[in-house]
Amino acid sequence: MLDFLFDIPLVIVGPVIVVLLCLYSLAGLVVVRRRVLPRLHIDEADAEFSGSMLQAVMVFYGLAVALIAVNVWQSASDVSKIITQEATTLDALYRDVSSYPEPLRSQLQSALRDYVNDLIHVAWPLQRQGKIASGGFERMGRIQNILDTFEPATEGQKLLHGETLRAHNQLIQARRLRLDAVGTRLPAILWLIITVGALISLGSSFFFKIEDARLHGIQVVLLAAFIGLVIFMIFALDRPFRGDFGVRPDSYQLIYDQLMKP
Repeated sequence: MLDFLFDIPLVIVGPVIVVLLCLYSLAGLVVVRRRVLPRLHIDEADAEFSGSMLQAVMVFYGLAVALIAVNVWQSASDVSKIITQEATTLDALYRDVSSYPEPLRSQLQSALRDYVNDLIHVAWPLQRQGKIASGGFERMGRIQNILDTFEPATEGQKLLHGETLRAHNQLIQARRLRLDAVGTRLPAILWLIITVGALISLGSSFFFKIEDARLHGIQVVLLAAFIGLVIFMIFALDRPFRGDFGVRPDSYQLIYDQLMKP
């Protein structure tokens, strides 16, 4: 529902998240100090209890956010490995088919060039929008149909054809993993926990009877800024193909320029 947020430059999103949390903390602190704390009878024992409660809330929230952050980072790292795997397999497959006899060699080379070119210029922009292009299925089918027509005549050709088919199967697997990764994202329930948990954690820091309001405000703002930075990190890595930190097709472009380009 809020997918458009991931298309906004991170240089804007980051400050907005931090500023919004800081404004919430300041506004909430002002309201609580003026409207709520005067009506509460807080002594030293109450302050100790409030401190313990704040520590408990921050520990549970910090643990939840830390686990989510690790999961997001691991997902982004896995996607990068999948991209590298597919690009490496394409490199090996193109080198294998370059040893085939004509006209099969030219047909396979042309089919692989079309696949990589379509991946870079058509499929990748769609992936950055969370969509999957349909053209890749047809191009993979064309490569398989051409390979199926080849009948090895010598032992060397049999070995070559076996390696080519193995590389082709690895390409299919890597491609499937990449397409599955397009939809990688945190569930909405986790974003709800991150957001509501941040508000509750900050809210817990309002209920301290500190004489100097400026000191109280500085501490609360620093806490809000830190929480905002952590949320921003999770946001930046949540969609591996989207945003400024989204995976780029550089690996495919390098192979196309150095190996496949006519």
